[in-house]
Amino acid sequence: MKARIPLACCAAIAFATILPAHGAVPLAAQTDEIAAPLTLIAGDAARGRTLFVTREGGHCILCHAVPGTPIAGNIGPPLNGAGARLTAAQLRRRVVDITVIRPDTTMPAFHRIDSLQRVAPEFRGKPVLSAQDVEDVIAYLATLHE
Repeated sequence: MKARIPLACCAAIAFATILPAHGAVPLAAQTDEIAAPLTLIAGDAARGRTLFVTREGGHCILCHAVPGTPIAGNIGPPLNGAGARLTAAQLRRRVVDITVIRPDTTMPAFHRIDSLQRVAPEFRGKPVLSAQDVEDVIAYLATLHE
């Protein structure tokens, strides 16, 4: 009798084998959106908010204002209503690597590791945010409808 492996397990194994060891997902299409989530685990909006506002995370609050935060930067646009204006796929593109659609931006590419300049040796080859961190931030931004 042949052993049967559940289809979900096969998909997870296949997906895991294409992920590079450093955690950054290769993105072939350079468009306004990244349709597929970067992980098999859904994003956690609460964790995404924590990443958004903390220095240990993306520290997005340094440049972007969001509802419910008394102190925020103003270098980037305020993100209130981002979840109403942009799809999850569009938000993902902007967090992963905004320079694909706005080459002149000051916002860093949070999940790109190639073609970067002035990266400290201990951070070379490592994305700022892991794939799961990106999905968590996307889940948080998608909640912003006001």
